Amino acid sequence: MTRSLLVGIALSHVHMGAIACTRLVFQGADGHVVTARSMDWKSDITSNLWVLPRGMQRTGEAGANSINWTSRYGSVVTSGYDISTTDGVNEAGLAANLLWLVESQYPTFDAKSKPGLSIAAWAQYVLDNFATVEEAVKALETQPFTIVSDSVPGENRLATLHLSMSDATGDSAIVEYIGGHQVIHHNRSYQVMTNSPVFDQQLALNTYWQQIGGTTMLPGTNRAADRFARASFYVNAIPKDQDANKTLASVFSVIRNVSVPYGLTTPGEPNISSTRWRTVFDHERKLYFFESALTPNTFWVDLKNIDFSRDKGKVLKLDLGPNQDHPFAGDATGAFQPAKPFRFLGI
Repeated sequence: MTRSLLVGIALSHVHMGAIACTRLVFQGADGHVVTARSMDWKSDITSNLWVLPRGMQRTGEAGANSINWTSRYGSVVTSGYDISTTDGVNEAGLAANLLWLVESQYPTFDAKSKPGLSIAAWAQYVLDNFATVEEAVKALETQPFTIVSDSVPGENRLATLHLSMSDATGDSAIVEYIGGHQVIHHNRSYQVMTNSPVFDQQLALNTYWQQIGGTTMLPGTNRAADRFARASFYVNAIPKDQDANKTLASVFSVIRNVSVPYGLTTPGEPNISSTRWRTVFDHERKLYFFESALTPNTFWVDLKNIDFSRDKGKVLKLDLGPNQDHPFAGDATGAFQPAKPFRFLGI
C-alpha cells in the first residue's frame, strides 16, 4: 500500500472520530499482562461499577427468539446508562471492551435467525461464559447468536460497536461485523483497538507509522487512526521488566496519552467526544482500576476479595454519581452495596 493511499484512508475518516475510545494490551516480562481502555463520549454515559456473581440467569433480550444462558464466571463490569456492559473483567482474568465502530453492519434478525443477543449484553455474554480469548473465539466462530442492535439511549442513531477481548496470557482478539458478517481478528500482536476505519485498515495505517518510527514522528490528533499509531508505539516502548506498580504507572501514562481532553471543542466537530473515564486491569493480580476525568482519585477493585459464588455471591453496585464525579480512592472493593441487577436494553 502506497503512502498516498494510506494518507487518503486516514483523511477519509477525519470526521468519524466523534465517538471515540481506545483499548490497548501491555505484554510484559514474566507473563505480566495489563489491559487499558478509555471511554470517550459526548455526554454523561451514566456509568457505574457492578459485581455480578456466578449462576445468574441471562436472556439475550431479543424477544421470544433470544439466546439464554447461566453465567459460569463472576465479573466486575462498568455499565453504560445502566442498561449495558461497556467494559469489564471476570474472575478467570478475561477482559472485554466495547468500542464504537461506525462501519458496523449487523445481520438481519428475524424468526428464522439464530437466537438473538442484544448488543448491550454482548460483552457480558463473553465474560459470563469464557475464561480465555481462545475459548471465546472458538465459541464465537460457530456464531451461536445473532447480534441485535438498537438506538443509543436518547439518540436517533444505531449503536454500532465492535468487541475486544484479552486474557491473562496476553492473547487478544477483535470482533467486528462488516457487511452483515462476523469478522474475528485473533492474534497476540493485536494489542490496540480504536474506532474507524475497520481493523484491517487500522493495521495498514499503523504499518506506515512503524516505518517512520515513533521517536521520529507520531501523529498527534484525536482521530482514531492517530490514536492507534500512538498507542501501538508507546505500549511497546515502555519497559517490560518493571515491578507491578511501575508497570501500572506506565500503562496509565499510555492510555492517558491517547485520551481526549475533557471539554474539548473543535470548530467543525460539534460532537467531538471527551474522555469520560479510563479502566486498567492487571490480569495477574486481578486488580481492576477506574479513573474518572472529573476526579483526581484513582481507585481499584480487588477481584480476589470478592465472593462470586453461586450460593453466597450477591449483585453489588458502586454508584459513581453523575459524570462519574465520585468520592472513591484507593481500594474500593468494600464500598459496593447490594442492588438489583440492571436489565440489558433489548427489543
